[in-house]
Order: sequence, then C-alpha cells, then structure tokens
Amino acid sequence: MTDILHIELLRTFHAVIRTGKFSAAAEQLHKSPAAVSVHIQRLEAVAGGQLLHRDNQSVTLTMLGKRLWGSSAELLRLHDQVLADLRGTSIAGRIRLGVPDDYAAHIIREVLPAFSEAWPNVVLELRMGPSNLLKEWIQRGELDTAVVVQSQEEINPDAQVLMPTTPVWVGPLGTDIALSEVLPLAVYTAPCAYRKAITESLKVAARRSRIVLESHSSQAIKECVETGLAVSLIDRGKVTAMMQIIEGMPVIPDHNILFIRSAASYEDKATELLAQTLKQTFRL
Repeated sequence: MTDILHIELLRTFHAVIRTGKFSAAAEQLHKSPAAVSVHIQRLEAVAGGQLLHRDNQSVTLTMLGKRLWGSSAELLRLHDQVLADLRGTSIAGRIRLGVPDDYAAHIIREVLPAFSEAWPNVVLELRMGPSNLLKEWIQRGELDTAVVVQSQEEINPDAQVLMPTTPVWVGPLGTDIALSEVLPLAVYTAPCAYRKAITESLKVAARRSRIVLESHSSQAIKECVETGLAVSLIDRGKVTAMMQIIEGMPVIPDHNILFIRSAASYEDKATELLAQTLKQTFRL
C-alpha cells in the first residue's frame, strides 16, 4: 500500500512544534492529548522514523523531523491555496487587525502575505500597540481583531489561543547585572502585560529597580538588554544568542498569545478565515 501524508497529521505535527507541547497543541486543535500522540505516531510510521524528542518541558525536532518540518510547511500552504482557489475569491471585506510590536515582524512577513494572496478581496489594515491598549480599541470599535498576550491566570473564554508562551527574565550574556542593588530595567510603555508582570513581581519580592528604557519598540528593548544596560522580560522563544536567562528572579506565570475579535466580527467569514490562518501559521 502506498504511504500517504495526510494533511490533518501534518497540521498536528506543525501545531506541536509551534506550541512546544502536546497538551498545548491538543488545546489549539480541539483534540485530546492522546489523539495528538496518535497523529504523531501515524506520521512517524509514514516518515519511517522518530520526528520528535520529548521531555517533561518541551519537544524538539529530530533530524528527520527538521526535514519534514521544512518541506511540509509549503505543502500545507499550497493545500490551503488550492482550497481557496476552488472556493473562489468572492469573499470580500475589511479587517482592522491590531498587533503588538513583539509579533509584528512575523505576522507582516509570514502570515499576512499568504492570507492576502489567498483572499485578495479582503482589505487588511494593521495597527500596532501594546496588548492592553489593543483590547481597549476593540471594545471601542476601533479594531475588529487583535493578537494579544495575557497571563494564563486571566480568563478570556471568547479568545482563540494561538500558542502559550513562557516569559523569562533576561540580561546581557556573561554579566551579573541582575545582582545590582537597584535593578536596571528596560520596559514597554504602559499599558503592557509584561510591564505589569515586572512591576507586580518586583513589588512582591521587595526588589528595588529603576527604568533605564521605556519604549514601544521590541527592538530597542532587545538592544538595551544585549548591550548590558538593563534586564527585561521577554518570551522564552525570543531569547537571542547575546542574552542569558537570569535565574533566581521572581517567577512570572505563563502567558497565552491570543487572537481576539469584536462582537460584530464573529459572523464575518473573512475574519474567520484570518483566525484560521493565524492558528495554522503563528509562531515565535
């Protein structure tokens, strides 16, 4: 019998890698963790070997897994493009999308071009801002949808989880700046979920601090940390080779990266297609 790479198995594989955990992929795909495991096992049987290394914290790709990851991403994109072509391009509309600076580059480069190619009659308007402000803009009717980050301790039943993320304290590589009596900080301009987490955790720990940089720009905060001027809080998946994770700092709860929308947009087909595209392609 000829082996077949089923699209559903590939989607599960990509979801596991994108989220870093079987349980998170199961939640995103609305499947049980057992079903996700079965999908990976079936895919490994077709691929002829192990695709993932697993431990209690995360999953990583084997060499075979890396080969499949690289080649199957284009296959999934083409599959979705064919379906879009078959359905026609009659879907039209206007979507006002809000995005935090942290995730803007990925969404602009890798998500929106594919969406616009598949549905050229949907007009996308992008607006950047911190997550808490994006939520306010949606409530005021200034945005239709947004990608936001918030603590997993906060409940938002109407939001779609794109992926979980673990915020970590970072400083410049090879230094002990975190031992400073007064902790130098690089923070996002308020309102910001990570700035709130920094402020509250340091207050509980009775740790003195001062703000070296306050900025809307993730690039500016990155440069400030890498050059040794300050420490900050960023997604674990965004730690660079010039940074080190600082141990012994106040624990920050895991967060979720969410896709949220206005009440008026729930019946909009174009918005639903954007939600599906983000769910399939978003990563750190």
